[in-house]
Amino acid sequence: MKNWIFNEKEHCGIDYSDIEIIKKYDVAHQKFRNYKEEANHIVKLLNLMPNDTIIDIGCGTGAFAINAASRCKKVIAVDVSEGMLNLLREKAKEKKINNIETICAGFLSYDHRGKKADAVVSVVALHHLPDFWKLIALRKINTALKNGGKFYLFDVVFSFPIKDYEKYFDAWIAEMQKRVKQISEEAIVHIRDEFSTTKTHMELFLKEAGFSIVKKNMISPCTTEYLCAKV
Repeated sequence: MKNWIFNEKEHCGIDYSDIEIIKKYDVAHQKFRNYKEEANHIVKLLNLMPNDTIIDIGCGTGAFAINAASRCKKVIAVDVSEGMLNLLREKAKEKKINNIETICAGFLSYDHRGKKADAVVSVVALHHLPDFWKLIALRKINTALKNGGKFYLFDVVFSFPIKDYEKYFDAWIAEMQKRVKQISEEAIVHIRDEFSTTKTHMELFLKEAGFSIVKKNMISPCTTEYLCAKV
């Protein structure tokens, strides 16, 4: 890899190479997220078929991959953190799931080989890249998909009036504080150290990367989901 490519293994926020942090992350997120319901929602949006192959990029501990594996032929679970993947493998083994392939790579270093994927999923991961590298990552995702393939993206995307950013950031942190203290701390780190972008920029990136936006849903002023198709 060229030495000028953004290094995804240099953590811009929380260090998810630490196994204790990873385990705390997984427990904390399951206090306010229902992984199974989330996966079912995404599977339905993608119209996933039993013979489909899907890439889960930035898969983390398997919130989507573990719950979607029974609904398709194969899940390729990609994450830059080997620790995250190890926990995913433990979960898959415990549940006797054998159609998940794990690959330690990032958005920029993952090179898809073989038959093009039917769908790609990315949930709260793309924000780890600065804006230019988001666009490169989205272009790589596009090339991994078959013609007409679907891309589901859920991430922190700022849709509020920029002049009011302080009010919205404070409200977001307060809402996270009500749910789980650790998550409110993650939100602070996210705002301060990570690379979330605006709705305007994200939608330009998606179109520039070769996607049409089929459906979008602003979950909150700070989070949006997109269902896209390769064009």
